[in-house]
Amino acid sequence: MSLPHSQNSAAANPLVWIIIVNWNGKADTLACLSSLQKISYPSRHILVVDNASADGSVEAIRAQFPEVEVLVNDKNERFARANNQGIEKALAAGADLVLLLNNDTEVAPDFLDHLVSAADSQPDVGMVAPKIYYYHDPQLIWFAGGRINFWTGRIYHRGLRQYDRGQQNANAPAAVDFLTGCAILAKRECLEKIGLLDESYYMYAEDADWCWRARRAGFVCLYQPAAKIWHKVSASTGGSFKVYHKVHGNFIFFRRHAKWYHWPTIVLGVLVGAVAEIIRQLIHDPSQALRTAGALLRSFWDILLRRKVAT
Repeated sequence: MSLPHSQNSAAANPLVWIIIVNWNGKADTLACLSSLQKISYPSRHILVVDNASADGSVEAIRAQFPEVEVLVNDKNERFARANNQGIEKALAAGADLVLLLNNDTEVAPDFLDHLVSAADSQPDVGMVAPKIYYYHDPQLIWFAGGRINFWTGRIYHRGLRQYDRGQQNANAPAAVDFLTGCAILAKRECLEKIGLLDESYYMYAEDADWCWRARRAGFVCLYQPAAKIWHKVSASTGGSFKVYHKVHGNFIFFRRHAKWYHWPTIVLGVLVGAVAEIIRQLIHDPSQALRTAGALLRSFWDILLRRKVAT
């Protein structure tokens, strides 16, 4: 895809388009937009891509935030396609940077200043992400950079479920394997080289795929701990549905990017990880552990039989 060149690259404050995908998440999206009203970074434009919501989201957004642009789809285009629609629109409008932001997040007033500063810190930075906390436990870390282990088949968050005592901070940005699509700032130059999110992922792992393609193209994926946001984890999806689709998404990622010699240990690592997660849930919530086990078995079975992903 040929993309028009930005007219704002020389600006003191590069133009950032913030893309938020909404699907029947009116309360969360309104809260997210309210927090974005308080940010200090001046040069930004907000676009909400609505995936055919039936809860009055579009009307409420337009009434309460008339300055926010809303793109309304006539069906649920899901995460990758809806974000790609926003990215295409942003680049056509001359955006220097594009921020994908989950609708179930709230942000610190200076978070975007820190992200833009990190993106501008060195020419090979392609993408930047903030430190992300659990919304309902504001010092509990959800994301402090992402790691991909090709030997164990794991795509995971650093610092997950750890209280923030500076252990994932070091007062400086750090290069990591991937950044979460919950909040990821991408530079125009990177997007022009690697393209959009891969829409063949039903959900999950498309962000890891995007970052891995960026790294293979010579870009750095940077975690910026000074930028902070709070995530209402699994407000839109959760439970067995999430488990089923995470397994499928991860399988697609490793099928595309792993080497043949990784697969014996990937299979073993995934099985061990699945058993460990079920045991962890058995301790805290036995009924959820049974649902998780069922979702894992369905996902493994559908992968083996090459069935279409269940919706």
